[in-house]
Amino acid sequence: MTRSYRLPFLLALLAVAACAPAVVVPEAPPAAQAYVLTTEDEVFLDTLQARTFRWFWETTEHETGLVPDRYPTRAFSSIAAIGYGLPAYGIGAERGYVTREQAAERTLNTLRFLYTRPQGTEQVGTAGHRGYFYHFLEYDDGTRFGATELSTIDTALLMAGVLFSREYFDAASPQEQDIRAYADSLYQRVEWPWHQAPGDERLTMGWHPETGYGRAVWEGYNEAMVLYLLGMGSPTHPLDEGLWSAWTSTYKWEDFYGYEHVNFSPLFGHQYSHLFVDFRGIQDEWMRDKSAELGEPYDYFENSRRGTLSQRAYAQDNPMSWAGYGGDVWGLTASDGPSGEAHEFNGEERQFHTYWARGASARHVNDDGTIAPTAVGGSLPFAPKETLAALKEMARRYDGTLWTADYGFRDAFNPSFTFRDARIKANSEVTDQGWVDHDYLGIDQGPILIMAENLRTGLVWETMKRSPYLVRGLQRAGFQGGWVDGARARAVAPLAFPPLADAASGAEDPLLVVVLGSSTAEGYGPEHSDSTWVNRLRVYLDDADPRFDVLNLAKGGYTTYHVLPEGSTVPADLNRAPDARRNIDAALARNPAAIIVGLTSNDAAQGYENGVQQANFETIARQAQAAGVPLYVTTTAPRNLDDAGRQSQQAVADWIRQRFGDRAVDVWDEVALPDGRLDPRWDSGDGIHQNDAGHRLIFERVRDSGIVQEVLARYPSTRLPSRH
Repeated sequence: MTRSYRLPFLLALLAVAACAPAVVVPEAPPAAQAYVLTTEDEVFLDTLQARTFRWFWETTEHETGLVPDRYPTRAFSSIAAIGYGLPAYGIGAERGYVTREQAAERTLNTLRFLYTRPQGTEQVGTAGHRGYFYHFLEYDDGTRFGATELSTIDTALLMAGVLFSREYFDAASPQEQDIRAYADSLYQRVEWPWHQAPGDERLTMGWHPETGYGRAVWEGYNEAMVLYLLGMGSPTHPLDEGLWSAWTSTYKWEDFYGYEHVNFSPLFGHQYSHLFVDFRGIQDEWMRDKSAELGEPYDYFENSRRGTLSQRAYAQDNPMSWAGYGGDVWGLTASDGPSGEAHEFNGEERQFHTYWARGASARHVNDDGTIAPTAVGGSLPFAPKETLAALKEMARRYDGTLWTADYGFRDAFNPSFTFRDARIKANSEVTDQGWVDHDYLGIDQGPILIMAENLRTGLVWETMKRSPYLVRGLQRAGFQGGWVDGARARAVAPLAFPPLADAASGAEDPLLVVVLGSSTAEGYGPEHSDSTWVNRLRVYLDDADPRFDVLNLAKGGYTTYHVLPEGSTVPADLNRAPDARRNIDAALARNPAAIIVGLTSNDAAQGYENGVQQANFETIARQAQAAGVPLYVTTTAPRNLDDAGRQSQQAVADWIRQRFGDRAVDVWDEVALPDGRLDPRWDSGDGIHQNDAGHRLIFERVRDSGIVQEVLARYPSTRLPSRH
């Protein structure tokens, strides 16, 4: 297994990394706020911050620092939420919620745990690669959760929190020296340019070890300013300065409800970078040019103020006539939502959503009546009067449901969604006042706490002004004026990390088994990724013959159409089908020893006729047969669909058994009730995916299908599939 960056190397650098902060900032009070907080405001903010801080402190694993993505639903940790938790501990120390020593202990645990997680190219068992981290991590060992991506923006938000810790914990105690050492090492080992799209001046959003870089790239304007700035500030792996002008060249300056600004629809895009960077009075070339055009100073802080107030104006106009909207109840951003169903509202059918990037700007409007307090709380410094009024009104109006004594604001609510018989998001309810979530999300709690503190004291902003890495990034991006001109960034010596290990020379090519399919094959259902049927199979095959390897190309939501070869005819409204990165062509391009297809229920859920499903399976089978590759197919699996859907599922399962014979893997028998629903004993809780025991059963059926014996009979020694 490839591993990069060992702990002993870091410990040798403690003396270097524990030096005094490397940026000198002139002593000056924070800029005066146009809005003066009242006693009532201060009391409310005291309560808001104390409750929100308690969420981070009480729900996070103390020994590992793994902050939950959401709570009380607990599935995995979010690295962006960890990035928000790190400044939360400093805020807690400043406000007396915990001692400085307690905050330092939690911070050191977090940084040490993250640094010592394995990095490498493996699909399982690592936390990241080339210094980047996977978007979500398992709770117990901090390794990749499911098939989540290596995320550029989430790594950047994590590193922003790491660098806050470096500057905040500036004492000479061994504990705080260690914090600075781990912070330097975590940040400096990130190979920022590795995510640059080949031949492009943009960074990609993510990478998967199974399929490589994703299609999406970062273009302005959105939350990725902090990604580019931290990448440019690195002394070890810096981004080229030209990437910033490429970023700003894609800005869209438009009017929305009387506010001209660089638009982005969800408010998080106007907030996340501002959590850590005080953009007041500093400008890059684009902002200097815009100021000259306008004839008045303009900066990113003012841009976020306008973006915030334009959303408030949109809510006051309320063009879709949603319930509850107004000048004191508003705020659209990415958040939980009530349901994926459509329901009649005000005489017309409206489509609702669960988690969705809600927002409103001239670019587009995504609005299903769901409001998120974090949309307002994350904008507190931009428009204090308006945002405080909204937060206080939401707390008053929804006290005890949305606003709780435990952890402050739950994630979202929808006063228009009053459909008590609807199928709604787990861990939520429909009340007399509409739908309300019961979960709190880490990436939504963080902006509320951090921006409340920035409004009141500027703590996170002022701390980050001492970061030599951030200052260097701002200067290389062309920022001038304000505090940047007074910040003198001393160069930080780059740390020398061990090179990545090369693949062992002379090693035999693997007997590759490629898995195609949908969410069950991807790994949905079990509590831990080790329990998925594919990862159980991975371990079993490795024990059977070390030449075996497994490549899992399955993707949640996929149907037989997604797995068809390129050029196939598919429904016009079907996204990314066929998917050239995860279809039968992609599998065959890897020269596999065998292919397993697991498409258990999405075709029936979409209403595709049995004959269509069968024809698609036949097309996939012909491609494999023409390449001389054994194709194993799991039957469809029970799912809690309507009568027609369940009948279709059972009919296709019977057909797969008959058509593929010994290469059919039966995952229907034993887990299905007589009516075709999923037996609760095997249900993960959503009526769709099987739990740990169910995945173990699928693995056993695949294991016993004869796939291992067939492959080893074909390749008994070193005679492996020929390479194209």
